[in-house]
Amino acid sequence: MDLKSNEPFWLLKNGLTASYPSLKSNESCEVLIIGGGITGSLIAHQMVSDGYKTILIDKREICNGSTSATTSMLQYEIDVPLFELIEKIGKKGAVESYKACSEAIDILGKLSKQIRSKAGFKRKKSLYFAAKKKDVDWLKKEYKARKDAGFDVKWLEADQVVKQFGFENTFGGILSKQGASIDAFKFAHELLGHNVKKGLGVFDKTEMKKVEYHRGFNLITVESGFQIKAKKIIYCIGYESKNLIKENFVDLKSTYAVVSEIDLDKFKNITSTLVWNTADPYLYMRTTDDGRLLIGGGDEDFYDAEKRDLLLHKKEKEILKNLKKIKPDYHFYTDFVWAGTFGETKDGLPYIGIHKKFKNSYFVLGFGGNGITFSVTGMDMASKFMKNKKHLLSEYFRFGR
Repeated sequence: MDLKSNEPFWLLKNGLTASYPSLKSNESCEVLIIGGGITGSLIAHQMVSDGYKTILIDKREICNGSTSATTSMLQYEIDVPLFELIEKIGKKGAVESYKACSEAIDILGKLSKQIRSKAGFKRKKSLYFAAKKKDVDWLKKEYKARKDAGFDVKWLEADQVVKQFGFENTFGGILSKQGASIDAFKFAHELLGHNVKKGLGVFDKTEMKKVEYHRGFNLITVESGFQIKAKKIIYCIGYESKNLIKENFVDLKSTYAVVSEIDLDKFKNITSTLVWNTADPYLYMRTTDDGRLLIGGGDEDFYDAEKRDLLLHKKEKEILKNLKKIKPDYHFYTDFVWAGTFGETKDGLPYIGIHKKFKNSYFVLGFGGNGITFSVTGMDMASKFMKNKKHLLSEYFRFGR
């Protein structure tokens, strides 16, 4: 499955960050991680930190799947509003899911410092504004739900949005203190490099072809014919899990993004704020660590990569038309445009846990707009899985829920 189109900004910006060999011998380990994107790199870091002999494989170049196409907006907000999630799964699960995403941002900040990352982790506020007047009532309900749950939020009236951010044709919104951004492509490479020095084995262009389940271990055969004997497998394959797990548990969507140089005089507080709105699909934007403006949206059902790619020009115009609504006098000169694929679940939550059809295995599948922060939560959940312990959120992130 092709998870991105054209060449995403991050891939061109960073170039060939690191190169790893393909598997050319039989190996054994305690933990085999399938998937070398941001999720796989985070889980690998946790496994190495916990003292397990760990190998990671990916069928592509490392991080050349959806990680190279992500917008890397680090938010505690889940695609399903908190008040709606409470109605769906109950207050405890909903609030704890939001809190886990908030804590994940803090963890990423600490981890970034720990490995002396140069991936541009930057703390930001988050503005969630009403795209239409009719959205104000439920957005205020969402504000109250977050306030009651203890999140640091402030309600801004329409004139305050104009004053603080210069966005016109808005109807008020929620300003949250918690948020951040990062270059996830570079950060994932940094994490892997950090852990390779501690014994992590990384093999790219190494595709899993077959798994034999045995008592106490799995035997994995890759495309070249070599085998890996692993006590546990942790699948960090994101949206490609649709090819592995047959039941319908996630809907694939295409999302589009454009990047340009920015005239900071035309924007207020944009470098310190993540911005998104209540439209469906919603418009979102952030600045990059090298001073560009990234804007995304235009989401629609994913059918095939060819059809998705043919829509690039149309979606670019659609995104910029939506930008014009809030910044009518600003002309955006597109430097990069690309598409990526993401998964949408019925409750906006990830699938992290065991699956009855895969023995000695665990899945960390961060879906929706919170793929990275969900994956950080998955670090602790995977660590507990290896120790036969339960996590508070296992019930809410499980398969078959």
